[in-house]
Amino acid sequence: MHSPGPVTGRRVLALALPMTLANVTTPLLGFVGAAVIGRLGDAALLGAMALGAVIFDAIFWSFGSLRMATAGLTAQAVGARDGAEVDRTLARALAAGGLAGLAIVILQVPLGAGAIAVSGASPAVAEGLATYFHVRIFAAPFTLANYAVLGSVLGRGRTDLGLLLQVVINCVNIALTLLFVLAFDWSLAGAAGATLLAEAAGLALGLAILARLGTRPFRVPLAAVRDPKALKRMLSVNLDVLIRTLALVAGIALFSALGARMGDTVLAANAVLWNLFLIGGFFLDGFATAAETLCGQAVGARSAEAFGRAARLSLVWCLVFGLGVSLIAYLGGGLFIASVTTNAEVREVARQYLPLAALGPFVAATPFAFDGIYIGATWTRAMRDLMLAAVLAYTLVLAGLVWAGLGNTGLWIAFLTFLAARGAGQALAYPRLLRKTFALDAGPAPEPARG
Repeated sequence: MHSPGPVTGRRVLALALPMTLANVTTPLLGFVGAAVIGRLGDAALLGAMALGAVIFDAIFWSFGSLRMATAGLTAQAVGARDGAEVDRTLARALAAGGLAGLAIVILQVPLGAGAIAVSGASPAVAEGLATYFHVRIFAAPFTLANYAVLGSVLGRGRTDLGLLLQVVINCVNIALTLLFVLAFDWSLAGAAGATLLAEAAGLALGLAILARLGTRPFRVPLAAVRDPKALKRMLSVNLDVLIRTLALVAGIALFSALGARMGDTVLAANAVLWNLFLIGGFFLDGFATAAETLCGQAVGARSAEAFGRAARLSLVWCLVFGLGVSLIAYLGGGLFIASVTTNAEVREVARQYLPLAALGPFVAATPFAFDGIYIGATWTRAMRDLMLAAVLAYTLVLAGLVWAGLGNTGLWIAFLTFLAARGAGQALAYPRLLRKTFALDAGPAPEPARG
């Protein structure tokens, strides 16, 4: 296996930018799907499509840990130049994703009934949602297996191939949606079927690409796939990331729930600003991916120097892009708000809180980068615990600010405090974890906060 190569600023950008572009293509898929179904002229169908997308995002996002764990473990195997372990890691991840996907398919009746009941949809929307759900649910094994494939590709540092896979899946999905809905008139079943076939096509392409790279996961002996020690490590990493993700979702849900209690106008304004923050997140996530790859490979190569340099460069570039995105959000936020909503009252409230929302990407840059560093090093237990501590701090600050009568201003300040607490906790824990990982007995740990 070839050496991963030196850690440089150019390499960080080369890893980060393709995944940034991949993230930007994802909203296009949702827009095209909504536009195609919207052309049918039935509001209930459009509502069912939107609810279905949210439900599947929630289901599949719960398994996003599979992608991150696979990327971290693969990067470490690449750094150690252990090609056999790269294959074994992918084989275990494919098995886990495939089994979890099959379980979702088997449990589709109670899952679908529960999701529809919780959605509170009208009878017409619920009927369309049921059709969409029970077709798209069969994509679950392919979707989760694609998480494993993407993690393996990213762990190797081939974010260009990650971009290719995401673009192909999205383009096939868009093309088939247009064909099935507009040409064949299959409505929601056609839109769901398009997603199913696109995920299957993406998996076939991903496995073909990995085969060209020399990876043969299906030739890994079953005994190696079922190795208790390796399985325990993989499942432990996945569980830690899952708990961390659920805690993050809980924090976001609390933000939304309290915003809803402040009235429909505040809720709508916060929704507009939240989308602005998410767009900023697209530009930061690529640097988290770069950190996963470079730090994981440095751990595998047992190079504390390379790890420290990867951490520093990932943080610096993430902060630079975070600052740039925040400035753009502040200066262009008014135009964004006007393009999203025509309600004058919602526009006015959204502009009032724009300065706080625009700070989000810059404040989020540090925890985004550290997430990648921690995943690459498989410091997932620490990442989990620090997330839980940040959620607790967020809840306490939020309670104090709301009690003080700061309203939506307090809500946004608490959210920024949540982001800052995550980054501060990760920065404080970093030196100790670094020394433990590389058995550094003397001398200062490489500082990640300076370029």
